[in-house]
Amino acid sequence: MFKRAWIVPAIVFCLCSAGPSLAERLVLREVSERPEQIDETSIPVAKPVSRRAPQPFSDFQARRVRPPTSDAAKRITIQIDPDAQRPAPLPPLADVPVSVREPVGKYTWFWDAISPEMTSTGPGRLPEALKTLNGSGKISAPRLQAMQEIARMQGVPILRSTVGTRVSPALVLAVIAVESAGRSDAVSGAGAQGLMQLMPDTAARFGVHDSLKPDENIAGGVKYLDWLMGEFNNDPILVLAGYNAGEGSVYSHAGVPPYAETRDYVPKVLAAFQVASGLCATPPELISDGCVFVAMN
Repeated sequence: MFKRAWIVPAIVFCLCSAGPSLAERLVLREVSERPEQIDETSIPVAKPVSRRAPQPFSDFQARRVRPPTSDAAKRITIQIDPDAQRPAPLPPLADVPVSVREPVGKYTWFWDAISPEMTSTGPGRLPEALKTLNGSGKISAPRLQAMQEIARMQGVPILRSTVGTRVSPALVLAVIAVESAGRSDAVSGAGAQGLMQLMPDTAARFGVHDSLKPDENIAGGVKYLDWLMGEFNNDPILVLAGYNAGEGSVYSHAGVPPYAETRDYVPKVLAAFQVASGLCATPPELISDGCVFVAMN
């Protein structure tokens, strides 16, 4: 009786745990009805069975697809709108001013042959510069008669002021002809005064009290030219550029400044120097050579 009482709950537990099948339910029924006729060895013990999870993609069926033959027609036709494939137009560029280098002055041909740079300095550049002027024929030099009149009126103070300097009287005469055309009362819009057109600061720098007095004006202009000759190694190009634009501009531009007035001034004074040299008893070869005018008061 003890064994039967122990076996039946075990069987019930196993059947309930695993979920009884039809055969198990029949056995359980017979045990409950005739417990005295059943041996414990004849009762099958059910093993627990776990519930199987469904296979992934249960509705998926693999199928082998072969590539189409060479004579097969295309199955898909794709039409592309050409306009849809074009890139969007770029936004218009902003108007940016383009700087165009304009010719400096009227005598660019002169500066094409004569370097304005400070690295090309020396008194020997005068013959080359005069040769360039003679070959062009494009610069109108002061008239000989006008130069003679200036030499006649101002020859003595010119010679007196240039004694002991590196400045040729012919160069002074040329500067006067270009700067003021011999007018002692000339005054420019920038404030330059007298025969050699001295600016007030330059006049004060070289001891000129009245720039409208010919003797004082010439003396101050010669002192400035002599100083420039020492500063620029007697180079006629840089000396004249410094006289017109100031030595500071020559240094800051490492040569003749790119000012139209200065670029035109230098060849014009050199052309006048050629005319003035013809008024000397012995024509100078350099802007530092002496000269005695053949016609003066």
